[in-house]
Amino acid sequence: MKRRSFLKSTLATGAAVAAANAGLLTPSTVLADWNKKAFSAKSLDDALNGAYGSAAATASGDIKLKAPAIAENGAVTPITVDATGISGVESIAILASKNPMPLVCEYAFGAGALGYVSTRIKMGQTMDVIAVVKAGGKLLKAQQEVKVTIGGCGG
Repeated sequence: MKRRSFLKSTLATGAAVAAANAGLLTPSTVLADWNKKAFSAKSLDDALNGAYGSAAATASGDIKLKAPAIAENGAVTPITVDATGISGVESIAILASKNPMPLVCEYAFGAGALGYVSTRIKMGQTMDVIAVVKAGGKLLKAQQEVKVTIGGCGG
């Protein structure tokens, strides 16, 4: 490497580090809608109240929640929620009952979208995974216990 190229790259890296430490490279706007009340809730009811304004969800057989009975690694537990048999699905939320913050994710759907979500969640211990579907102004839910052999939240 030539001395001049080395000095230029060192100077550029130093300037970038100084700007980052000064806070000049932090984003000024967030484009995602963040429901802080729901995602920072410590209980299932508080999370549902924050997300939907109500914690009263009715169990439904129309929601197909697919999760492993035994998750070998709680850090990457695959979850699938299929609510395609329900018309007018507005949103789907996935909750892990014993996680420090139970609301794992919430998906909002536009008109005409199919209510289907497949993701991986982090679980620290054996607990119930709950899928809540909002359709037609009603809250419907399905739940399943998942046994975790290796914890994903520091376990």
